[in-house]
Amino acid sequence: MTDKKKSSGSSRYIRLSGIGAQMAATIFLGAILGRYLDDTYRSDKKWFTIGITLFAVAISLYNVLRQVNKLNSKDD
Repeated sequence: MTDKKKSSGSSRYIRLSGIGAQMAATIFLGAILGRYLDDTYRSDKKWFTIGITLFAVAISLYNVLRQVNKLNSKDD
């Protein structure tokens, strides 16, 4: 295996792990924002936390798909 292929493969794994870290951070920040809003605007259920966390998951999945498609198109 050539050095270029080795660095390309390891670079890909670094990018993929970065995508996972970005996804985790987005969901975490969404949950924190939802919790803050639930504490500020009291209600019987934690609607802000649920809604914003689900929205953050949707945004994260969209970003993951977009970035993985970009990585795959560069390989072709």
